[in-house]
Amino acid sequence: MKIYIVEDDLVLRQELVKLLNSYGYTCDFSDDFKNIISLIINSNPDLILLDINLPYFNGHYICKEIRKKLNTPIIVVTSLNNDIEELTSINLGADDFITKPYNPQILLARISSILRRTNSNFNEKISHNGLYLVLSKSIVQYNNNEIELTKNEIKILNILILNANNIVSRDEIMNELWQSDTFIDDNTLTVNINRLRKKLEQIGAKDYIKTKRGQGYII
Repeated sequence: MKIYIVEDDLVLRQELVKLLNSYGYTCDFSDDFKNIISLIINSNPDLILLDINLPYFNGHYICKEIRKKLNTPIIVVTSLNNDIEELTSINLGADDFITKPYNPQILLARISSILRRTNSNFNEKISHNGLYLVLSKSIVQYNNNEIELTKNEIKILNILILNANNIVSRDEIMNELWQSDTFIDDNTLTVNINRLRKKLEQIGAKDYIKTKRGQGYII
């Protein structure tokens, strides 16, 4: 899935590209804001992240012009935090409105939700160190191999990838699993972790999940 980022803050744009690339998205962008509308149309992205305060044209004008040519989902991402800006954006054709500073995970969730709703071919996929978790298909892929996971295994791997390079405590994982209708206790978690590790080993991802004794797990 390709996302076009319309953002004139170089640092913020670089952070967005890095974040989105790590979750399997490709990104287009340009500093040619004078011709940004035609550049977006020619790129034909799957979703647009659009700032409001921009050189040459503001985001409201860009949103209105894009809507004349494309039905591509548009998420307005701006520091202008007021009801009038949000209402104007939605009335001009934006699909969502997020204010800066934002939680990256909330932005990713909004992007995923809109793409799932608007694109029947969308497969939500997150990745880390060559391993891909395809949530919509309940599978994990590594080195051109794949294996099916249970609902609990998916949730465990998902929370570990979302917190990659950070230790996730057993309590945090169990709290995530408690959101399901399956009873999870400490012993059940250990069983699920061990089964997940064995499945990852089967597709070549040996020692992917590391135990930090007394603290939790990390990838």
